[in-house]
Amino acid sequence: MQVIGVDVSKEKLHCAWLRDAVRRQSRPKSVANTADGHAALLAWMTRVTGAAAADVHIIIEATGVYHEAAATFLHDAGCRVSVVNPLQVKRFAESLGVRTKTDRHDGLILALFGDALQPPAWAPPPADVRQLKALLGRLAALEQDHARELNRLETARAEPAPDAVLVSLQTMLDALAAEIGRLRQQVDDHLDSHPQLKEQRVLLESIPGIGGKLSLWFLTLFCGRSFASARQAAAFLGLVPVEFQSGSSVLKRPRLSKAGDARWRARLFLPAMVATRCNPLVRSQYQRLLAAGKSKMSALGAAMRKLVHIAFGVLKHNTPFNPNIAT
Repeated sequence: MQVIGVDVSKEKLHCAWLRDAVRRQSRPKSVANTADGHAALLAWMTRVTGAAAADVHIIIEATGVYHEAAATFLHDAGCRVSVVNPLQVKRFAESLGVRTKTDRHDGLILALFGDALQPPAWAPPPADVRQLKALLGRLAALEQDHARELNRLETARAEPAPDAVLVSLQTMLDALAAEIGRLRQQVDDHLDSHPQLKEQRVLLESIPGIGGKLSLWFLTLFCGRSFASARQAAAFLGLVPVEFQSGSSVLKRPRLSKAGDARWRARLFLPAMVATRCNPLVRSQYQRLLAAGKSKMSALGAAMRKLVHIAFGVLKHNTPFNPNIAT
């Protein structure tokens, strides 16, 4: 299996074919991070390695959204693609005593990382899930814009601002509200055209504490990735406790790992608070932790994790929420 590391930026893909892992020798290549650049990368790798796409292992660093198009293209072309955590790669480089930090050199480090650790293969989410995620992302951005404009309008009225400013703000609010309504309808239409997603959303909304908005985001999480267990899903969201202990003198309080996308923890915060009151499984856990002396924030973090576990179980077993089944 030939190994190629791909360092990603907005404009460029800096690649390195690992020719000799022991001597850390590679052959570099830089292409544009565009559709034409992805095709050029595929042609280059098959030419220089002499291997079919199925015999090439691509190690690509997760970089916001800029890696997704290239990773999807290479996966669809038949390559084995692994999308890896930049922090893990950084720690790997430090373990090698590498201090150089350039785009070209990063490609080599990624290739060495892949050769040494053989990270698992990645697969893109199904097209219907990708479309749903894109719609939800755009909807969330517009809702944030609407909230900001509403705050500006309230401030302008309190000052008070000229009528022209008030009219401008109200016009923008009306336009945003109309577009938000249109996108919400598009989300509903998308679910209507994909009955399985719609049925899974109904299952998720049977869980006390999970409403219409969070159920949609859970669809993008669980239908877009393959988790072996609920704990793995919670770890992906940064919701597992991390302990720090050394000998008998260094002992810190456990905390959430906070790995992964912080927006997910923000989405779960309020639903978890609601679940501590209306979801019997979450409520009993929350009260038990408080009685054991845990802080409210620590217990709330456990409630967020519990919601993820319950959602995973409901979808895995394809059955509505049942408080008599422990998760």
